[in-house]
Amino acid sequence: MNKKIGFIGCGNMAQAILGGILESGVVEKDAIMASARSQSTCMKVEQEFGVKCTEDNPAVAAFSDILFLSIKPDQHQTVISEVKDHVKENAIVVTIAAGITMEWLEAQFGRTLKVVRTMPNTPSLVGEGMTAYCVNGRLSDGEMDQISSVLRSFGKAELVDETLMDAIPAVSGSSPAYAFMFIEALADGAVLQGIPRKQAYELAAQAVLGAAKMVLETGKHPGELKDAVCSPGGATIEAVASLEKSGFKGSVLTAMEACFRKTRSLGE
Repeated sequence: MNKKIGFIGCGNMAQAILGGILESGVVEKDAIMASARSQSTCMKVEQEFGVKCTEDNPAVAAFSDILFLSIKPDQHQTVISEVKDHVKENAIVVTIAAGITMEWLEAQFGRTLKVVRTMPNTPSLVGEGMTAYCVNGRLSDGEMDQISSVLRSFGKAELVDETLMDAIPAVSGSSPAYAFMFIEALADGAVLQGIPRKQAYELAAQAVLGAAKMVLETGKHPGELKDAVCSPGGATIEAVASLEKSGFKGSVLTAMEACFRKTRSLGE
């Protein structure tokens, strides 16, 4: 890809995206530039990834054909006011923050802009991210392909309508946290039965990884896969019944509703 990619803000998520781009060979190191608020972060990024990092946000904006605003929602207005006069006319601006709409982003720049709104997640750090994204209709087919290539360099990506974006954090953006809690609970249960902690985490995490892979690769309904594990009168159906009595699925749905409400409020 003959494009220069910039990151304003270079925290964990930006570093995950940056690493995926380099690992997949989407662009070379000299086609990437990042900014961070501290010199120590810049030094870490330069040493780990071999790309230029600076504390100068406008310099990154002027450099980039694809500009990632990898900052928190409440930082957007300040950063945009700092860089908007330096962004290239045909640049694609990508936000990774919850609650930031494409219309609001374009209004902050005060001009017509090519905008991509994304919601990645932390498994991007290990190349297994799930990123939902939408675009504002100003990108060409070729630019759409380029954005897709970048987002798929650190996992899977799904194009969705923006009306669905506030619901995405609950199902894929924040849900790794729920999965980590489930893995921790499984491991605690294993330790309770005498299994060493380190082995307990490996057993639990691999079981969850394998279950997720079965859903993705078999195309079968999760309920069908669950039923296949539950022998009549067996231990698994006993455990499933106990989870249902405890409101397992209802608790997850309640948590997702809370996540959705908070995401929606961030954009207000």
